Amino acid sequence: MAKIRDIELGDFPLLLAPMEDVSDPPFRALCKKNGADLMYTEFISSEGLIRDAVKSVKKLDIFEYERPVGIQIFGYDIESMKRATEITEQTNPDIIDINYGCPVKKVACKGAGAGILQDIPKMVRMTEEIVKTTKLPVTVKTRLGWDDNSKHIVEVAERLQDVGIEAISIHGRTRKQMYKGEADWSLIAEVKNNSRMHIPVFGNGDIDTPEKAVEYKDRYGVDGIMIGRASIGYPWIFNEIKHYQKTGQHLPKPTIKERVAITREHLDMSIQWKGETLGIAEMKRHYTNYFKGIPHFKDYRTRLVTSFNLDEIRAILDEVEVKFAGVETLV
Repeated sequence: MAKIRDIELGDFPLLLAPMEDVSDPPFRALCKKNGADLMYTEFISSEGLIRDAVKSVKKLDIFEYERPVGIQIFGYDIESMKRATEITEQTNPDIIDINYGCPVKKVACKGAGAGILQDIPKMVRMTEEIVKTTKLPVTVKTRLGWDDNSKHIVEVAERLQDVGIEAISIHGRTRKQMYKGEADWSLIAEVKNNSRMHIPVFGNGDIDTPEKAVEYKDRYGVDGIMIGRASIGYPWIFNEIKHYQKTGQHLPKPTIKERVAITREHLDMSIQWKGETLGIAEMKRHYTNYFKGIPHFKDYRTRLVTSFNLDEIRAILDEVEVKFAGVETLV
């Protein structure tokens, strides 16, 4: 049984990765419905929380049906991160997670996210101060290192554990790799197999099929798997992995009707949470993913992403359901 303090996650939990502009409440609701065991919010700027920035504060929204859920924060200043931790704790999440893995330039080059991998002593100090600031369990998401010459994750994980984190999720790439090349899970396994480690170690990177999930579980011995990009437009992946692990059989792929239904559900929740204008606008990134692999879908995709009229979008989805009924997707 994987546990984060007293939060029981099951024998081999599947975690939804925190993804900017993706893992908001509507998307998390769909992932929870389809088998995710633990979810994290989009990362939230510590400076934004301190300044009471609307976008940052809005990301603190969590709902009872999501639990257990962790709120992820990032920043470069220790005092700001402590204050952001206090603000975050007031919203009553189950977990506070620290983002030490975001590789994008605007974050990492300011010393936040994966940028802190260039200053491990500061990373440890910041983590220790955050742990002291909150009564909630603190977890960390990070990468193997800044580049190929600084893959110190085995030592880093141990030091973070020693200052109080209660789980660690490791993406099997360096910051320099961004999302290129193949994730190296061998170092994740070294962290897990370190005899001094006693907290859950979750692996992340390149898991996009039930077979790979089971293979990596058996090969690397991690306590669970965090899934990110493979869940975008395909929240079914969580239940598919669980079913395959249990039975060795594949669940049927979602039908066109099911894809349209979940798109409608996502759209409705997006509008409910963000309002109609923003809810429609921010759904556009999801249409391509929900209908990925459907032959001759280009014209419909174009219509969906260019329309800002809710009735028109719903009519297009109705048309898709009829037009492509019985069509098998290519993925």
